[in-house]
Amino acid sequence: MIACLRLFSALCLAALLAACASTPSSSLGELPRTPDASIEQLLQQAAASKDPEDAALLRLSAANQAYRQKDYVQAARILEQVPLEQLKPAQQIFSTTLAAELAMSRNQPKAALSALSHPSMERLAELPPEQQVRTHSVRAAALAADGQTLAAARERILISPMLKGDQAAANQEAIWTLVASLPTDQLRGTGKDELAGWMSLALAIKTAGSLEQQQAAIDTWKTRNPDHPAAQQLPQSLIKLQELASQPLTKIALLLPQEGQLASVARALREGFMAAHFQAQQAGLKPPAIEVFDSSRLTSLDDFYRQAQAAGVQLVVGPLEKPLVKQLSSRPQLPITTLALNYSEAGQSTPPQLFQFGLAAEDEAREVSRRAWADGMRRAVALVPKGEWGDRVLKAFRQDWEAAGGTLIAAEHVDQPVALAQQIADLFQLRQSEGRAKSLQSTVGGSVSAQPSRRQDIDFIFLAATPQQAQQIKPTLNFQYAGDVPVYATSHLFSASGDQAQYNDMNGIMFCETPWLLDTGNSLRQQVVRQWPQAGGSLGRLYAMGVDAYSLAPRLGQLKALPDNRIEGLSGSLSMNPNQRIERQLPWAEFEGGQVKRLPDTPR
Repeated sequence: MIACLRLFSALCLAALLAACASTPSSSLGELPRTPDASIEQLLQQAAASKDPEDAALLRLSAANQAYRQKDYVQAARILEQVPLEQLKPAQQIFSTTLAAELAMSRNQPKAALSALSHPSMERLAELPPEQQVRTHSVRAAALAADGQTLAAARERILISPMLKGDQAAANQEAIWTLVASLPTDQLRGTGKDELAGWMSLALAIKTAGSLEQQQAAIDTWKTRNPDHPAAQQLPQSLIKLQELASQPLTKIALLLPQEGQLASVARALREGFMAAHFQAQQAGLKPPAIEVFDSSRLTSLDDFYRQAQAAGVQLVVGPLEKPLVKQLSSRPQLPITTLALNYSEAGQSTPPQLFQFGLAAEDEAREVSRRAWADGMRRAVALVPKGEWGDRVLKAFRQDWEAAGGTLIAAEHVDQPVALAQQIADLFQLRQSEGRAKSLQSTVGGSVSAQPSRRQDIDFIFLAATPQQAQQIKPTLNFQYAGDVPVYATSHLFSASGDQAQYNDMNGIMFCETPWLLDTGNSLRQQVVRQWPQAGGSLGRLYAMGVDAYSLAPRLGQLKALPDNRIEGLSGSLSMNPNQRIERQLPWAEFEGGQVKRLPDTPR
């Protein structure tokens, strides 16, 4: 989605340079020219002009020039001086397009779409292709930012015939980025138009389990859709897939502890990893050989890497222990590419051969931020546990939320249940309300019927809590007159126990969770749970991580080279950030009537 927003600017600038006077008909009007004069000179000419239309065209040119110079404040100020309803249709289209672009510079997609709904847009097709491209491009960017992914893709498909060369290639990449971001259930369709072709390609890629299967799926799709633009020129990410498939990974070292405090965690990870390996074998593929090493018996990382190199290992998956990951992170180089199953300290520089993957609580905090923002929430309060873990989660939420433009009004660190009612009352300023009622009683004398009221400027609660804490928090919110405030939570409150009584106490809470625990129809998951029943409960998150570590192993180069790519895993939708850390986006569910109800995915 972010790539689409970047591409939209590049497409528009070329169109701006080509914009010139055009009068297809007297009723349509003339588009502003691309002038040689400065903004100040244009405004002076507009002020001196006695022709209102000429003055408007000059101001539109000045506003446009300010926009191109990234002086958005001046551009908006000049545009406000142009009487939109007195303009001819071509000028109205130009003006509303510029207004939409300025709205997007402020990250206001709804305002941009509102500007583009002007009646003059009915005549857009009569304008030169350059203006059509510019208008459709900003509409596509606004739709994408508003979560209307398919509609954004349709806009880009509409302008495809008007583009050539690098512009056309950039637009094709933007279409693929949009369609590929859709969840699998939105890609199933029976249409035969160009968009349906893009969707069927994305579906084929997402439902293939390995690089080899993905390559076969691409070849089959191209055979069935020989005239589709993507068959003529594959998106860069799929070309990269082809390159990776031609360089198969042949041997992996799985480095996990078999003794100590993390042994049970490592066992779940190892069983998930090997289950994915055996599934690949059963599918007739040629998966890499796996050699297991015990990190709890390591005496030296250097000795381990020498042993792994001698054994022909091309990739190390592990270690799990944070101290070992920190050791690896402090080195300038590693002899073998390594996918650590934990994270070093945030901000620590790492060697280029090190990648990091884990079930980071920070990912879930950012997921809550994305979901709440997409749902129109803007003002939050937070309830998190006391301690280092709660501090990290709150920090991740605060950073992502405020970066998006949201406001965190207050936060409370939950400790003992006895303090919970007071903490929630403080968040919602209920004691002030009770105090006002008592003051009124003392003023008028006698009893006054007054129910305490909470503050009304809170849109939602961000909650990170254990199942036991969450069972107490929701009823307390109801008791404290805040039961109607939406609650967005991390997965930590979900025990996956199937206990309806426990779920009833959390009715209405929305939470993010791994696909492993929400999508129980997955065939690999079903096989694993039959063999290891504990994988059906909260331990399933670790099994999912093991499966996803296996999926990530051959695709680290793909995610590094193409950071907008994602892998649809069982621990979440996986992408790589610039620090080579795997980040997860998760699906959503809600407790309703003692059951877990799956919700639509968050727009990306």
